[in-house]
Order: sequence, then structure tokens, then C-alpha cells
Amino acid sequence: MTLEALAASPGALWLAAAVLLGVGELVIPGVFLVFLAIAAAITGIATLALADLPVAAQLVSFAIWSGVAVAIGRRWYRDYPVESVDPLLNERAARLIGQIVTVTEPVVDGEGRVRVGDGTWPAHGPDSIAGAQVRIIGVAANTLLVEPADSADVLGNGG
Repeated sequence: MTLEALAASPGALWLAAAVLLGVGELVIPGVFLVFLAIAAAITGIATLALADLPVAAQLVSFAIWSGVAVAIGRRWYRDYPVESVDPLLNERAARLIGQIVTVTEPVVDGEGRVRVGDGTWPAHGPDSIAGAQVRIIGVAANTLLVEPADSADVLGNGG
């Protein structure tokens, strides 16, 4: 088969697209191109096997197999997460747990604000006056859960 014949074959074009998407995944990892490459490869094989497969059917095949491949990939990564030396890398709020911060708006009836870096966050915890030091003990719905820093220090040093 000549290069011109391969270029005229829709199945070969789908397989070439699969290779290009696979190379794209290697160049720019983490963008799910590998799943599109799998879908393109399946579509290419189906197109080669069924020589008269209409273009619309090829596009539908690619769309369906893309969805299937992405769904399988998402489930795989959920069930078998990639180990990381910094598992909280993209979870800024979770990285704050344990830090001591300053109350900027008094915590009254369990609600107030604390200064974290150069910004403030809503906080829930025991009543505290502005300027008090509190320790972040958790995060719920983008609200920091805090406790007085001195009690956290006593618990930390006593255990």
C-alpha cells in the first residue's frame, strides 16, 4: 500500500490521529489526550474493518469511545490514585491545617474571619476576640475550622 493510498484511507487517518494524540500526551502530560488517542485508535480499526463506514458513523464512534475511555480513565484514577510526595499540592485549604492565624473579625456565635497570608477567610470556632491567635483544625465548605492556639499547643505538647 502506497503513502497516497494510506492518506486516502479514513482508517489510516484515524490511526495517525491516535498516534499524534498519544505523542501529544507525552509532550503535554495530564491532559487526557491518551483517552482520545484510544478512541481514535478504536475508530481507526473499526473503519479499516468496515471499509464502507460513513463519516458520520466514524464521528459518532469516536465520540462514544472518547466518552467510554474518559469514564474508564476517571474511574481508574479514582480507584488507584497516583502517589505523590505532596498529596495536598492542589488543596490550598487542606494545607492550612495546623497553622496558627490571627482573628481579624471577632468570632461571635461561632462565626468570624481570620487572616491567612495576605487575605482573610471565614472561620468557625469558639468565640474569640480580634487579634487572638487560633489554630486551623479543619476546613468545611471553604470555611476554616479553628480553635484557640493555646489549647492546641497544650494538646500538642501533652500528647
